[in-house]
Amino acid sequence: MAAAKPTLTDSLSFCLAQLTAAAGEGLGGGKDTATNETPLGRALLALRTRHVKAAGGIERFRARGGLRPLLALLRRAAAAGPAPSQAGSGSAPSSVESAIYDGPAPSSGPAPSSASSSSPSPPARLRKTLDLALSILANCCTEGACRAEVRRLGGILSLVTILQCVKTDSIQNRTARALGNLAMEPESCGDIHSAGAVPLLVESLTACQDSQCLQSVVRALRNLADSPQHRLALAQQGAVRPLAELLAAAPDPALTLALVRALLELSRGCSRACAEQLSLGGGLGPLVSLASHPKKAVREATILILANLCAQGLVRPALGNAGGVEVLLGELRRRRGPNGAGPASQQPLVRAVCLLCREAINRARLRDAGGLELLMGLLRDPRASAWHLRVVAALVGFLYDTGALGRLQALGLVPLLAGQLCGDAGDEEEEGREAASWDFPEERTPERAEAGSFRSLRSWLISEGYAVGPGDISPDWSPERCPPPPPPPEPAEPTSPTLGPTSLRTPRTLRTPGRSPAATSEEPWGREGPALLLLSRFSQAPDPSGALVTSPALCGLLAYVTGSPGPPSPRALRILARLTCNPACLEAFVRSYGAALLRAWLVLGVAPEDWPTLRARPVRRQHRELGEMLLQNLTVQAESPFGVGALTHLLLSGSPEDRVACALTLPFICRKPSLWRRLLLDQGGLRLLLSALTRPAPHPLFLFFAADSLSCLQGLVSPTVSPALPPTIPLDLDAPSPCLYERLLGPAPIPAPDLHFLLDSGLRLPAQRAASATASPFFRALLAGSFAEAQMDLVPLRGLSPSAAWPILHHLHGCRGCGAALGPVPPPGQPLLGSEAEEALEAAGRFLLPGLEEELEEAVSHIHLGPHGGPESVGEVFRLGRPRLVAHCARWALGPGQCPRKRALALVGLVEAAGEETGPLTEALLAVVMGVEFGGKGSSLDC
Repeated sequence: MAAAKPTLTDSLSFCLAQLTAAAGEGLGGGKDTATNETPLGRALLALRTRHVKAAGGIERFRARGGLRPLLALLRRAAAAGPAPSQAGSGSAPSSVESAIYDGPAPSSGPAPSSASSSSPSPPARLRKTLDLALSILANCCTEGACRAEVRRLGGILSLVTILQCVKTDSIQNRTARALGNLAMEPESCGDIHSAGAVPLLVESLTACQDSQCLQSVVRALRNLADSPQHRLALAQQGAVRPLAELLAAAPDPALTLALVRALLELSRGCSRACAEQLSLGGGLGPLVSLASHPKKAVREATILILANLCAQGLVRPALGNAGGVEVLLGELRRRRGPNGAGPASQQPLVRAVCLLCREAINRARLRDAGGLELLMGLLRDPRASAWHLRVVAALVGFLYDTGALGRLQALGLVPLLAGQLCGDAGDEEEEGREAASWDFPEERTPERAEAGSFRSLRSWLISEGYAVGPGDISPDWSPERCPPPPPPPEPAEPTSPTLGPTSLRTPRTLRTPGRSPAATSEEPWGREGPALLLLSRFSQAPDPSGALVTSPALCGLLAYVTGSPGPPSPRALRILARLTCNPACLEAFVRSYGAALLRAWLVLGVAPEDWPTLRARPVRRQHRELGEMLLQNLTVQAESPFGVGALTHLLLSGSPEDRVACALTLPFICRKPSLWRRLLLDQGGLRLLLSALTRPAPHPLFLFFAADSLSCLQGLVSPTVSPALPPTIPLDLDAPSPCLYERLLGPAPIPAPDLHFLLDSGLRLPAQRAASATASPFFRALLAGSFAEAQMDLVPLRGLSPSAAWPILHHLHGCRGCGAALGPVPPPGQPLLGSEAEEALEAAGRFLLPGLEEELEEAVSHIHLGPHGGPESVGEVFRLGRPRLVAHCARWALGPGQCPRKRALALVGLVEAAGEETGPLTEALLAVVMGVEFGGKGSSLDC
């Protein structure tokens, strides 16, 4: 087949020349345009269909200077003046139309009749030329360089003028398309707004009937919403309501997609004007329906629009009525499922669901749709830690919903809230004023007088203790956002347990941090404010023990109180005081070791993370006073008739774990001698506690609590008498007495030795037969009896090393306290089992030398349990199994001046050293607690 014959329009130069001539530029500007009509139409058509659409064609067209004459042609058309609202075939041509199109037009069909043999009407020819020129310009504006040049040449104003003057759908369509492409550049977008294009585009939305034209206009509006300022300007100029009305009219699928994409862009950072117009335009119902659209793009855009609308409180009730709560919950649940999207896609939905919790009507829908479980799942998810603060603030909306609170408590909210107090949750952006609850919209105006219902509510909140004073809750208050007030002035008298010792000196009375109804200062509302408010609400239940008097909840509260960088919120202190003053919580404090935890953390300054590692944590006076106050509250409860019955029941009829916990807690909360003696001594509580030391620990700090409990009980038994001390021995280890044996070791001993002991190593040790026989029954029988050794001058001593034999020879010759007993004792840190000290102790027992045994034990005690010994040495000494050393170890562990951490570590070492043989350790600890000598004839140990 022969190739098509080339035409003039195949040349870009020819097309540009025709375009330049039609625009009145270059050579031939004064020619009759009637002779150029056909070449111009063909040139524009070729530019649009071939040259611009070819690869690199737009750039060649721009580089050859085609944009300037193209814009000039459009500008001459725009300068012709306004056209009729809808140009028809009989409309009068404008001056530009006459100048450009005065001449016959070619006919492509059969010859017309005589009645219609004249050329087409000028408006039709003008529309055709404008269609082609605007199509070329819109295509060129898809590239950045062309957009910049069109803006530089002032083409935006020409397009706006055409949009205003020519109301034909095809012209409006291509003009809106060109403006939409230009709006892709931020600079051009601002110029389009400044040129006044937005009202014209909004007008086109209501006037046009063609779907293609509407799609182009909608796209232009979407591209013009490129910044918060421009989105607000569009909403204020009424661009949202026509879009919502079009969406409500159920348009075709393509237009529906364009509408939801535009509304998505306009609703970002949703303004009040945007929400109002979308609601007034009837768009909420269609949006909720489109959330189940089969097309993914429409469905996801619609859901994001609903999420954006939740930022405006005025539209949230209507959104809930339309079914938006269920839609957003379902989508969030789907995205959090196994096949769901990542956390980034969940963020707007989480924010929307949390905002929906601000109105009562939506909270009810959310609760019925399973939203509480979904929010709790977010709190449990460590990947959602950035949203935890927002979720907790949303749950504050259920503060007075008893059913929802019960459900949240059953789902485990309290320990999660306690963990939030000191957590490192991510910062959340602060919501605007428009996001506040819409349940009381009339109270949002500061100038409006407070309603009587609000005054009544505030008075009730103050009387019930939910608010500190009139300023605690304002008409604009919402649980999620309460601005921190300036620091309150220092009161004349302390009203909180952390302000001074005055509030702690009244003995044996129930005390809670004080509140004055006349106070005018608000409590600080920080990141922990919502969690504390919910915890406070839970603590006001008749029996909050099941939720709040647990180890996780108490640890969270105490960690916040002691670890807060600034003064902790008084609400946290009131929660602790309220719990310790509630009789229903007494058994829970006992079972959970809560009282022991309060004493360890607040009074002694030992937190769970500090054990068993020794960490320096200074105990602040305020914390100690708070701990003493809380323990005093528990003491009042324990010594009441109800408390006595509850503790007796726990100790006698409770489970084994409860009985041990009760025995451990009693020394902390019982001060009446008749009560603690009956429960701990007469009814076996003390022996029960001691027998539990070697069993698996029911609490991470059990041995620490036990050591502290035994020490406190020792103080109760002997409040003014020091515990029994070891008997005084004639050994002064600091100032050794003269050595009587060293006279036999010199070159000229006086008197001369008449006997030598031969060791296994071959060493000969001099001795005197008479002194050795007098010191021990064993040596009396050996050296002065009927044995062969009585006639020998060299007597062998088998199984004895020189170091172990040295203190024996000294003792046989009358040395007491000369320091020889210190020789075989290794320094602290080295094991005693298998050492020469153990060998010397065994030899002293074998040779019937009780005085030497005592002297060696005192040497071991002096070195390993003295000032240079530590808690790790206590277990080593205990392993020797000597009764007196066991007593020394027990006294060291429970000494009244001992550091609580070292005392507990010593008890750990004793328990490990005792193993399964718990009898000696139990009896030794029992003797120390009771203040009697271990194995002596003191008070009875039958307890």
